[in-house]
Amino acid sequence: MPLCLVTGGAGFIGSHTVDLLLRKGYGVRILDSLQPRVHPEGKPGFLPPEAEFVHGDVGSREDLGRALAGVDYVFHLAAYQDYMPDFSRFIRTNTESTALIFELAIADRQRYPIRKIVFASSQAVAGEGVYLCRACAGGVRVPSIQEQLTAGASPIDRFPPKAIHTPGPRPVEQLKRGDWEIRCPTCRGDMDPLLIPEGTVSPGTAYGISKYAIELLADRLGQRYEIPTVCMRYTYAQGPRNSFYNAYSGVTRRFALHILHHLPPVVYEDGRQLRDYVNVRDVARANVLVMEDERANHQVFNVGGGRAVTVMEIAHMMLRAFGSDLEPVVPGEFRLGDTRHTVSDISRLRALGWEPAIPVEENVAEYVDWIRGQSGTKHYLEEAEEVMRQRGVLLRVER
Repeated sequence: MPLCLVTGGAGFIGSHTVDLLLRKGYGVRILDSLQPRVHPEGKPGFLPPEAEFVHGDVGSREDLGRALAGVDYVFHLAAYQDYMPDFSRFIRTNTESTALIFELAIADRQRYPIRKIVFASSQAVAGEGVYLCRACAGGVRVPSIQEQLTAGASPIDRFPPKAIHTPGPRPVEQLKRGDWEIRCPTCRGDMDPLLIPEGTVSPGTAYGISKYAIELLADRLGQRYEIPTVCMRYTYAQGPRNSFYNAYSGVTRRFALHILHHLPPVVYEDGRQLRDYVNVRDVARANVLVMEDERANHQVFNVGGGRAVTVMEIAHMMLRAFGSDLEPVVPGEFRLGDTRHTVSDISRLRALGWEPAIPVEENVAEYVDWIRGQSGTKHYLEEAEEVMRQRGVLLRVER
């Protein structure tokens, strides 16, 4: 029976990947540091007893070496992810641990007989994504994001290169004016978002940079030392076990905590931001698929939900799931590091036979059912938002 190591296996995506591996008959070992910002109460009760648990740090040669011994497949999902400005920690935890896996593996192939490594990357590698300027393209009609998804792939090759732009982060001064949209760097005209293919690289945060470095290490070292690798660019994974302790956990966490305590959900920017939310169980299926399928070797895959949804739509879905008559509020706040529109082209992963199977409404309902059973949640809502304000991460429009 092949043995799989899941780093970060006590976490959100990691624990669901562990569950699926066990159901498919694999041996599983978990390496997790139980980071206090994510696991303030220690080892979570949902971890199955059949999985061996190693309490340790992926950045420690000793801990990682102990966990890797005798392992056939590695899912390197452990990561530091937050909105806090401790930039060096992203590189130290995310990127250096990747290099250490290769360092150990090539030093002793008998002790570390690794057959493939699946790495957690992120759509943050693509930054603000890819846009088309209508004026620079001669005034052509641009299909909506949902039309692009229905067509099956990004239409990026149908337009003149001069009209395609991969913008950097929106300037803070622009955001402080409440001007949310991406402008053409050539003519300053309006631009339309396109589906983001895997070739788009423009990380705008330390987290995104750390994940792109993982992709580079996986490709260069994996090819050189003949260790197959796959990198998975997750978009907005949601569902049960998505920690409500950590502000990074996402929009469903924030909305759910507000509504659970009879407060209206607070929508950043104007709520028209497009996202493609994907259920964590669909993500776990994608992880195991690329591990088992040799066609995935040495590639990068987007893992998205296949449907464009606005943040405001998510707020209303969650209110319905709670049976609440509250209404979302839009106070003119924004968070540094957020992107305007992020919807992935998932045609490459679909070519391997994967499809997102769980609709976003069910995704939201699952999270609501799960968080209703948790206790002490209000404290974490108030604390996370106050810390972001103190650190200058959460800002307000200057009227």
